Amino acid sequence: MKLDYTLRLADDALILGHRLGEWCGHGPVLEQDIALTNTALDHLGRARSLYQYAAEQFNQLSLDDKNKYFSSPALQHLVNTGVAIDEDDLAYLRDGWDFRNVLLMEQPNNDWAYTIARSFFYDAFNYFFFGELQHGKDETLSAIAEKSLKEIIYHLRWSSEWILRLGDGTAESHKRMQEAVDELWMYTGELFTANDTDKSMLQHGIGADLLKIKPLWMERVSSVLREATIKMPADVWMQQGGKDGRHTEQLGYILAELQFVQRAYPGMEW
Repeated sequence: MKLDYTLRLADDALILGHRLGEWCGHGPVLEQDIALTNTALDHLGRARSLYQYAAEQFNQLSLDDKNKYFSSPALQHLVNTGVAIDEDDLAYLRDGWDFRNVLLMEQPNNDWAYTIARSFFYDAFNYFFFGELQHGKDETLSAIAEKSLKEIIYHLRWSSEWILRLGDGTAESHKRMQEAVDELWMYTGELFTANDTDKSMLQHGIGADLLKIKPLWMERVSSVLREATIKMPADVWMQQGGKDGRHTEQLGYILAELQFVQRAYPGMEW
């Protein structure tokens, strides 16, 4: 269960980091282009730390358990050679159904407003989630959470400021921000949907309490949206499935680009 938990946190960070990285060279102004690229690197750095820890846990499993864990033929072949896997293998050799990121992370950028809304929802969640996780019993996850929280505080301030800037800006920016919030809201519920992994980690004093985090997240999000003159959606059907490996087609597009070089030229180093 702890391996599942670690992988999900890593997958969330990797996929969002990739999405934000797509803005590199395409930001609305140079300063924000650089800011968002740096944020993407923060997510990728956290993903690497988590994948390293996940690889360590995976390598301690029996060969039979290793073969049952992932469905990716490329990863199974590597496992059967007796080689210890590393963080790169977990990022580049797993297939889409082996990823556990929440659906919000894989949604396309569309425009600046969509990118900001997605980041804001996740940044607000991360602020409370990693604040809880740093007090968990697992020393490695706790250390990663403590380090990550320093970056997340900046991420949340940055995305909150852009919500306000767009929401309470021009008629066009307000319209786009409202549309982004309305369309992405359906993916926020999964952040607080506790599956068996979440429940097990909480029971063992390792994971964060999603029920405790949700009202704090709602208060922070509603406060910022209200100040930005953006209406918070109500009575929306919440999408889910990412935590259990059921994804939108968007993840396939991401992995096709992200994993191409390693899949085309296995074992390449540079």
